[in-house]
Amino acid sequence: MKMDIAVTVNGRRYQASIEPRLLLSDFLRDVIGLTGTHVGCEHGVCGACTILVNGDSVRSCLTLAVRADGMDVVTVEGLGTPDQLNVLQSEFREKHGLQCGFCTPGMLMTGMDLLKKYPLASDEEIREGLSGNLCRCTGYQNIVAAIRSAVALRNGSTS
Repeated sequence: MKMDIAVTVNGRRYQASIEPRLLLSDFLRDVIGLTGTHVGCEHGVCGACTILVNGDSVRSCLTLAVRADGMDVVTVEGLGTPDQLNVLQSEFREKHGLQCGFCTPGMLMTGMDLLKKYPLASDEEIREGLSGNLCRCTGYQNIVAAIRSAVALRNGSTS
């Protein structure tokens, strides 16, 4: 038995007939070909698969694609382009907030959610907000610095 869904991903509407048990991460990667969402642990622990659904960060490896029917999804591909990075992508580049890059899409999507919802007045708040995302390479220092810089730009200061 298949189910029909219609979901808007990065501003583009997709319709598909899918198995009810298909994960949203697999829908994004295998059905519509957006491979920027990484799949790490497949248990919701690492955060590599984080995307935004109706503006909230969601673990796509724990979400059935049928639950996204009628929803607005943003993946890392929807943040910017190589020629026109969004502010957080730019700060990750400027502050060297990535090494191997595996966690980067999830970190960016979590960071976007944090920037939208919280003041992030201290490094501790940023670290707490990122606590659901694992990185084995960076030690988080430069990721925190990138988000701190994006916060400063959001708040209209330079830092």
